[in-house]
Amino acid sequence: MIPHERSLVQRMQGRPFTLLGINSDKDPQLIKRESANFEVNWRSFKNQRSLGVPISQSWQVKGWPCLFLIDHKGVIRQKWLGRPDETALDNAINALVREAEADGVK
Repeated sequence: MIPHERSLVQRMQGRPFTLLGINSDKDPQLIKRESANFEVNWRSFKNQRSLGVPISQSWQVKGWPCLFLIDHKGVIRQKWLGRPDETALDNAINALVREAEADGVK
């Protein structure tokens, strides 16, 4: 999914859109190398919190990849478990970005 995500971030530059990643790999050096090798151009966090509860547990992630589409008001609009259809994903994102822009979000 990384090539599509990378192009999505580039295409949405300057619009009300943010892609955040949560990485479940245990080896921080591997994460760093793979992020550089795959040219990850978005923020990606380690799957842990200071309180000790993994982010994936807090969000009830049952498998990877898992995508959450969250609108500009913080409402989860859609969730995909497994790799989503890229056209359906893009259409859902485009609709939310247009909605945010209509609400004056920059």
